[in-house]
Amino acid sequence: MNSKRSDTRRLLWFIALVLTLAVPALRAQEAEQAASVQQATELPDGLQTVSFFSPAVSRQMKFDIVLPPGYEASGERYPVLYLLHGYMQNYTVWGRNLGAAFYARNFSDLIVVMPDAGNSWYINYARNEDNQRNNWEDHIVRDVIGHVDSNFRTLARREGRAIAGLSMGGYGAVMLGLRHPELFVSVASTSGALAHARNRATAIEEGQPAPVPRSTEDSPELARADAFISQIIDIPGFSRQDDRNPKGIDFETVEQARAYDPFHIIYDVPKSQLPHIYLDSGVDDGLITAAREFMQILMLNDVPFDYMQSGGRHNSEYWRRSIGHLMSVQYEVMQRALGNRP
Repeated sequence: MNSKRSDTRRLLWFIALVLTLAVPALRAQEAEQAASVQQATELPDGLQTVSFFSPAVSRQMKFDIVLPPGYEASGERYPVLYLLHGYMQNYTVWGRNLGAAFYARNFSDLIVVMPDAGNSWYINYARNEDNQRNNWEDHIVRDVIGHVDSNFRTLARREGRAIAGLSMGGYGAVMLGLRHPELFVSVASTSGALAHARNRATAIEEGQPAPVPRSTEDSPELARADAFISQIIDIPGFSRQDDRNPKGIDFETVEQARAYDPFHIIYDVPKSQLPHIYLDSGVDDGLITAAREFMQILMLNDVPFDYMQSGGRHNSEYWRRSIGHLMSVQYEVMQRALGNRP
């Protein structure tokens, strides 16, 4: 390893440590990933970054995409897996730090797309402020998917499309899949914060204020790390954490929160239209309680699903292990739905 790369890795490790000390609990563990991304000179094989305009959020956005070996020389169309990042993470985390690009290239016929949604929880905000447009649900299901299907050779139908995510992204994947079952044949959550909207509904019922996003003004160390990470994200006006916190109100009523609550909307989808559901979590992760509770609902209602739990916490070590299994399961679901299995 040359000295330049060694110095870079030491700096990334230091920033990860700073964030872990500076940001509480769940946010600290996810912020580690934002600091640990590799530099552009070390991009994995097949990975490229795409910039495009998203009308849903009225801004230029980016996503990482991994194309299968031989894509340029072939005329084939491919199924697509969308991977959603966690809170305080970004579009670079899955492919450049958590092994998704490595596993994606093990499949000869799979496209993997890793979009960015800031700290939005993948919802359309009930109220926007500062002239922002924060329709992050529409950003994913309309703009990102629409751009990918229009510019890459995808199998642009439900049978060829799956979605997954970690933590905030695990919640987002399950929630979006249940709200749009016509789009996804499989949804998956690893370490998912599945109770997010339910907790917000409870808070609204009890008259509690909305949570205040963490600000870099709270910590000089966090501000220093954020300045470095923002250079990697490199989205104009959307690279620093303070800019990545949507300005507005997520939910103003209990009904609005429940409309985004997987524990509630699972009952709104006819069983025949439900996507395949996959859940996993580390046994030392506090969010496993929500995964087990959601699993119980599926069991009591005779809904087919896959569930796995193994040793691990809410951190990158666990996600690097879980992503390979998660991708294999969803790949097989798509291949069977496409009629490519006996």
